[in-house]
Amino acid sequence: MLSFSSTTVKNHPLKKRLYFLLKLVCFISSVLIYCEFLIYYVVIFQCRWPEVKGGAHMGKKETSASVLKAIILADTHLLGEIKGHWLDKLRREWQMERSFQTALWLLQPDIVFILGDVFDEGKWSSPQAWADDVRRFRKMFKYPVSTELVVVAGNHDIGFHYEMTTYKVNRFEKVFNFTSGKLITRKGINFVLVNSVALEGDGCAVCRTSEAKLAAISHKLNCSQQKWNHSNKRCSDVEKVPASEPILLQHYPLYRKSDAECSGEDSALPEEKNIQFQEKYDVLSQEASQKLIWWFHPRLILSGHTHSACEVLHAGKIPEISVPSFSWRNRNNPSFIMGSVTPTDFSLQKCFLPYESRVFAIYCAASALLVILILAHFQLLTPPFYFAQRLISKHKAV
Repeated sequence: MLSFSSTTVKNHPLKKRLYFLLKLVCFISSVLIYCEFLIYYVVIFQCRWPEVKGGAHMGKKETSASVLKAIILADTHLLGEIKGHWLDKLRREWQMERSFQTALWLLQPDIVFILGDVFDEGKWSSPQAWADDVRRFRKMFKYPVSTELVVVAGNHDIGFHYEMTTYKVNRFEKVFNFTSGKLITRKGINFVLVNSVALEGDGCAVCRTSEAKLAAISHKLNCSQQKWNHSNKRCSDVEKVPASEPILLQHYPLYRKSDAECSGEDSALPEEKNIQFQEKYDVLSQEASQKLIWWFHPRLILSGHTHSACEVLHAGKIPEISVPSFSWRNRNNPSFIMGSVTPTDFSLQKCFLPYESRVFAIYCAASALLVILILAHFQLLTPPFYFAQRLISKHKAV
């Protein structure tokens, strides 16, 4: 009996330690699962598709079926082998992958648009580095057959105008089935994909090809809309598309002086708003901007590049939305746009992703609590009650 009791006493501290270790593992696992997985569901679940009017003549069911649900994001900047640190890649790419996959699962869009700068080093990456970046992109941004992915070229994908070559443009087009000027029509809605890097206006080979394609698209749209300056004779051999005013999708914003008029929690920082934009670098030139408006008379323009949100009106009636970056590397509060679009109307709603600072704060709070629990378990942290009691006892003894 004495031997049995002695063994029981010895095993009791061991069981207590194992139980404490199990509690620590459960606590750490819970924090990791929430911060790296569940938080994306909690945040994105709060986003709702905006409502849009389909027209008074449509029934409720018909209106719902005619609405195209689109997600628009920009500037993912997948890090490359030259400037990308492995830890930075791991952290930011996991954030974008979880954000994208969670959004697809919860929101189930019909189509996703990415407005350029998919890669950070596409402008100078070697063939092997390019292949590796593409492989990682396809893993992170995989999508079901029910969803379509459309990608527009940005300056980090093919280089600024002075870095852009036919080779870089071709390899981007091969991967993403993108051309320097392309019209796609979905549910009677016309989208024009613009290679804004090629709108330099200096007559370079890529620029000439891009502008020729855009001019041809403009002619097709004008014929379909029966514009007064396009006679039946000129339009006789043109393939008609739905007579819906187009939506422009591009990387560079149209010309504006600065972000001074932009507002919202994800607009540029106050110290950056009054910095003057440089034409053909921060925004398109005034000439190129006017040309796009004159060619297409769009009802909406969506752009990226600045990494901050902005909404401006061109010609007093054409709205342009600058979509913020999708990556924590460029913003503490990344987001994407949810659009409900019909041939005659549209409605947009912003969906914010988890804030990086909040995730960091949760980790800091959990770490502090973990330290307190460990110190308390090993009796290295005296509870305030006992600490005060000891002081009183010492005082009485004196």
